[in-house]
Amino acid sequence: MANLFENYTLPNGLSIRNRLVMAPMTTYSGNEDGTVSDAEVEYYARRSKGVGVVVTACTHVTENGKGFPGQFAGYADQFIQSLKRVADAIHEGGAKAVLQIYHGGRRSIPEEVPNGEIVSASDVAFPGNATPRPLTIEEIKGIIKAYGETTRRAIEAGYDGVEIHGANTYLLQQFFSGYTNRRTDEYGGSIENRMRFPLELVDEVKNVVAKHATKPFIIGYRFSPEEEEETGITMDQTVQLIDALADKGLTYLHVSQGDFYTKPHRFSGDKNKTRVEILLDTIQGRTPLIGVGSIYSLEDAEKASQSGVDLLALGRELLIEPNWVQKAEAGDLNIPTKMDKSKQKELVIPDPMWQMLHRPGWIPGM
Repeated sequence: MANLFENYTLPNGLSIRNRLVMAPMTTYSGNEDGTVSDAEVEYYARRSKGVGVVVTACTHVTENGKGFPGQFAGYADQFIQSLKRVADAIHEGGAKAVLQIYHGGRRSIPEEVPNGEIVSASDVAFPGNATPRPLTIEEIKGIIKAYGETTRRAIEAGYDGVEIHGANTYLLQQFFSGYTNRRTDEYGGSIENRMRFPLELVDEVKNVVAKHATKPFIIGYRFSPEEEEETGITMDQTVQLIDALADKGLTYLHVSQGDFYTKPHRFSGDKNKTRVEILLDTIQGRTPLIGVGSIYSLEDAEKASQSGVDLLALGRELLIEPNWVQKAEAGDLNIPTKMDKSKQKELVIPDPMWQMLHRPGWIPGM
């Protein structure tokens, strides 16, 4: 990788000021009516002054796709002005704004969706949650359209792109995984059938962008490489999906994992390689890859950049130090890498999000 802090031009011609991305992190801090809260707007404004791109927390594309309390919505035109507040706050800091779009599927919250009914690829419940109803073919097509419609809203709200959230066990991953997808129709069974939903969805988003965007617009895709369950996603299966996605002309692919150097658990190839190395071997330069995972210090970032990834995402570290990029670029060797629990207000972290940061082991220092 070239200098982390130099301008980088994405495949669609859009220039970003550096190769550093703010990873999407759930804030739990939206208003009850699905609009963005003032606290969230301030949170994004605080963190947009250094990175090249900010990827927002996920917004649900249908009313029954809500997976978190306090989540801001994107499933209807009434939310365009709300979404615009976040895009504007990010732009004021000089970063590009990317809206992450998703459906919670079996991880949606019964208390917060119409009639308490949650849906998924099949009737496999998430631990502790209600059993979902399998989607019909017609409903699948409707959700694909809903991703497109939310993309249109992102364009109208002034975003520079969308990131399709195919990671972290939400609906797209539920269709791709043999553990959660027990279907016997064209959306289940073989890996080709299980890839059908995400690939058709990517095509829909691309068509909407071609129709509505008047300037280069980012389309990213985030994915989780493996699952623990015996019939869940393996690294070999992810290689097949990523190979297909790399041919789709996306602006980037974004791996989701807790540690940058994780090696595959189940893989028929070289298990001494990290997942990132395997993904780069698969992509072969067809589209940029964003790497992520426990990057806190400048030394961490420089070491990770030597892997050959095109862009690096920072998540928890930007909660700990919102000015990380500015300090790192200036060569500051004393950037904090543990949360200072006395600085919530200075760090501009909304109360509901702050409470969630107290989960054991989730963020250093808490």
